[in-house]
Amino acid sequence: MAQKINEAHEHIAKAEKYLKTSFMKWKPDYDSAASEYAKAAVAFKNAKQLEEAKDAYLQEAEAHTNNRSLFHAAKALEQAGMMLKDMQRLPEAVQYIEKASMMYVENGTPDTAAMALDRAGKLIEPVDLSKAVDLYQRAASVFENEERLRQAVELLGKSSRLLVRQKKFDEAAVSLQKEKNMYRDIENYPTCFKKTIAQVLVHLHRGDFVAADKCVRESYSIPGFSGSEDCVALEQLLQGYDQQDEDQVSLVCNSPLFRYMDNDYAKLALSLSVPGGGKKKKAAVAAPGDGGVNGGAAGPEEEEDDYAGGLC
Repeated sequence: MAQKINEAHEHIAKAEKYLKTSFMKWKPDYDSAASEYAKAAVAFKNAKQLEEAKDAYLQEAEAHTNNRSLFHAAKALEQAGMMLKDMQRLPEAVQYIEKASMMYVENGTPDTAAMALDRAGKLIEPVDLSKAVDLYQRAASVFENEERLRQAVELLGKSSRLLVRQKKFDEAAVSLQKEKNMYRDIENYPTCFKKTIAQVLVHLHRGDFVAADKCVRESYSIPGFSGSEDCVALEQLLQGYDQQDEDQVSLVCNSPLFRYMDNDYAKLALSLSVPGGGKKKKAAVAAPGDGGVNGGAAGPEEEEDDYAGGLC
């Protein structure tokens, strides 16, 4: 390990020498200095000196920037971020990766910028969902600008799920609509159907039946939606929800179509409340003298008490 550390310091010394100017050398040799800093960073990393490795990568990035080699500068910044990740300093790591992504855009390589933002999102997701959403949305925007809709919509899907996980349903509804529009643009109609289910669940959790119903009505114009399994299930769900029929809503929400969705949306289905506590149909045969399901003065009141606040 000591040998690696000494090796790293030798490369640092060489780099500093390349940066010096003299009467015969008017301009620093940034390219050679960057190469030495990169070698020093690797040596420090191999010696488990992560802080020193991070600093060497930052010096490499600065040398490349001075040499107007922005792509290589961005790569060095990403490596500095990886050192911070290994030190569990995730917010700082993400900052360097974000800076690298801006350099990639400036360099004319936006695809690489978007992939860097995606990586940053994955890094920060376990500790900061809101920041991860921001990074995924920015990455999606870059891909969208490059007309790479398949990559863009995949990242939008990540942000939509994280918004639902945070119960930010208003923002999730907007994100899902954008997702659905993109899937329609690339003619992936079956996925549009699934996004409609997700939209309806989100709107119902927002307490907006009108918006949920509108999503379904608008989807009738999507080829293949009308009469599909998804369409029939959504019509049954909305009918049950509107009529406060807990049995019907529960039946739909517990069907395989809903339970096998992405986990965040499946949880929405299973936790969907029927407005007003809902009502259940009595399955048991009425006892003699009850006068039927609704027989007796106390019948309706008992039913409401038994199932008040029922969940799917």
